Amino acid sequence: MSDIYDDRAQMAERRRKGFLLFGAVIVIAALVYGIWWLLAARYSETTEDAYVAGNIVAVTSRENATVTALYADNTQAVQHGQLLIEMDPSVAEVNMRTAEANLARAARAVRGTFASADSYSAQLNQAEVALARAQSDYQRRQAALSGAVSGEELGHARDAVAAAEAAVNAARGGLAQAESSIAGVDVANNPDVLAAAAQLRAAAIALSHMKIVAPVDGVIAQRTVQVGQRVNAGAPLMAVVPLADVWVDANFKEVQLAQMRIGQPVKITTDIYGSKVAYRGKIVGLGAGSGSAFAVLPPQNASGNWIKIVQRVPVRIALDRAELEKNPLRIGLSVSAEVDIRDQSGPRVASAAATTVMRANTGENVSKKVDALIRKILAANAQPPQ
Repeated sequence: MSDIYDDRAQMAERRRKGFLLFGAVIVIAALVYGIWWLLAARYSETTEDAYVAGNIVAVTSRENATVTALYADNTQAVQHGQLLIEMDPSVAEVNMRTAEANLARAARAVRGTFASADSYSAQLNQAEVALARAQSDYQRRQAALSGAVSGEELGHARDAVAAAEAAVNAARGGLAQAESSIAGVDVANNPDVLAAAAQLRAAAIALSHMKIVAPVDGVIAQRTVQVGQRVNAGAPLMAVVPLADVWVDANFKEVQLAQMRIGQPVKITTDIYGSKVAYRGKIVGLGAGSGSAFAVLPPQNASGNWIKIVQRVPVRIALDRAELEKNPLRIGLSVSAEVDIRDQSGPRVASAAATTVMRANTGENVSKKVDALIRKILAANAQPPQ
């Protein structure tokens, strides 16, 4: 009987020690968690609802033409200005030759107007001389002694003055009309020549659009165009994704945003590389509204039954370019974001100044070539032959 009591006592002692040990573990865990929360956890906000985002630069046709050659395909890395697509230039070249001919024709026409003005000026001088002579003859006949000049001869002299005055008026009108289109400018700056030159520039630009180049450095994606395909202006042909300039859109709950500020550091880990690779980012902006507010079909909370749902607001996190070059990311990858909210000195809203300006290369700059071509055409057609 005593053995049974001893066994029960030993079991009770072991149970008591087990509870004490369990209680000690709970207390230690609570202390560790409390210390961790006091020192670190309360100064950070985390979310796994975060994804890599970036620009998708569309490559589109700017003219109606037929594709004759492709130099890039999906997944291929391309450099800024690299040739991607060639299009049939036949129609554009014909329009270019027509524009060159129109500029030459306009220059010759304006040169002819200058010549006409010179001719009318000479005719006006001649008519004024004739008028002066006719007036002098008429005055002499009027001053002659009575009977020395017949009435018929005096009438002829008066008619000669009227005819000379009409000739002067006609010459002045012709000169004014000629000068109205050339006054104050030379041949190169005449409105008709400038209009023809503008048409030539437009034709040269359209011809340059027959070669489509990469607008930025990046990777080709979404190629839909095929060789021989007839495309319209504005049709999307492919896209270039600049992977060196991606960022993270982290969707934090609204209760996590109170202490977030622009410029706070962020630790980013990705599913693709795991926790062994961490990116150093910083907050550059908070969204203007929750994701549901900008949804295609936003919720109508004022109608029907209503259930409160904690909203999420996208927070944009910039990444370090050097880290991206070492471990590149792709758009749409899942990441985890941990924001260090100790520093509260930053603003709640991003400044109005743009932090990044993205420029795309749309093709060859034809301005200098067109300027040289215009000068050549004007030199050949705006000056009279020597």
